[in-house]
Amino acid sequence: MAAAPAEASEDGGGKQNANGQVTGGGTETLAVPAMPGRLADVYDVQKAVGKGGYAIVYKAVRREDRRVVAVKKVEIFEMSQKKRERCLQEVKLLSKLSHPNIIQMLDAFIDDNQLIIIFEWAPAGDLKRLIKKTAEAKKTLDEPSIWMFFAQITDALLYMHQQRIMHRDIKPANVLVGANGALKIGDLGLGRQLSEQTMEAFSKVGTPYYVSPEVVRGAGYDWKSDVWSMGCLLYELACLRSPFEMEGANLYDVFQKISKGDYQPLPADTFSKSLRGLVTRMLSVEPAGRPGLDEVWSITRAIVSAQTAKSGGRVDVHTASE
Repeated sequence: MAAAPAEASEDGGGKQNANGQVTGGGTETLAVPAMPGRLADVYDVQKAVGKGGYAIVYKAVRREDRRVVAVKKVEIFEMSQKKRERCLQEVKLLSKLSHPNIIQMLDAFIDDNQLIIIFEWAPAGDLKRLIKKTAEAKKTLDEPSIWMFFAQITDALLYMHQQRIMHRDIKPANVLVGANGALKIGDLGLGRQLSEQTMEAFSKVGTPYYVSPEVVRGAGYDWKSDVWSMGCLLYELACLRSPFEMEGANLYDVFQKISKGDYQPLPADTFSKSLRGLVTRMLSVEPAGRPGLDEVWSITRAIVSAQTAKSGGRVDVHTASE
C-alpha cells in the first residue's frame, strides 16, 4: 500500500511525498529511489530475525520466483538529515559490490518512510552461532579450519577496503554462513550510520568486545580499526571466545582491558607460531603497530595454499576433536 503524504519535519528531516519523491529536507533528492508500495507488492515479509540500532531484519519471500531473502527496514527519518544522507549514499555504493564472500544486496528503496534493503538470505545463520555450537559441544576448530574461515573473511574485507569502504563492525554475528557453507560478510559498512558509537549507546546494546583502543579513546575509526576487529575474530575462532570477554565485567573494565591490550595469549602448545604471531600483531594497541590488511591477506593466503597443497587440494572444516 502506498505511503501517505507527509510534511517535511522542522529540522529539515524530509519525508516521502505524495509523488513518491524523497528529499533530505533541502534541495537534494536522496540517493535511493522512493517506491511506494513496492515492499508489499514484491515481497511477502514473514518473521523478524534480528534487531539493532535503527533497523529490524525480516525473513521474506520474493513473490515472482519464491526466492527467500532478508529484508532490512531502517528508520532513516529518525536520523539527522546529514546522517541519513550519508547512509543512503553508502547504500548506493554498497549496492555495487560483488564478491563471493560478501552478502549480496539485491534491492534498496524508500517505502512508507523507511529505507528498505533487500539482501540474499543466509540459511545457516552466522559465525557467532557456529562458534557457540562448537563450544557447547566441548570441541574446538582445528587450525586448518581456522585459517580457511579467516581467509574468506579477509578476502572479502580486503575487497571492501580496495573500494574505499570500511566495514566498522566486524564480529562473528556479522559474518553469515551461506547455503554452500561459504562465509559472507554482512552489515556492510552501515555501522557508522545505523548505530551511535558512544558510551551511552554501547551500554544499551551490550559490551562491544571488538571495538579498537583508538575508538575507546575517542580518536575515531580508521582502516587499522578493521584490522583490530579482524584480530579479535581470529582469536575467537581459535579460542571460541573474545580475547576481552570477562565474566560479570562492566563496560569500563572491558574498555580498560582493550585500551591496554590486556588479553590471554594463545597457548603455544596448541597453535602455530604463525597464528599466534599474526594475532599478536593485529591486536597491537597502537594502530601503527598493526599490519595492513593486504599483508594479513598475503600471510593468510600463503598458509591456506600450503594447507590445500598438503591435503591434495581440499581442506575440510572439522573440529579438532573429530
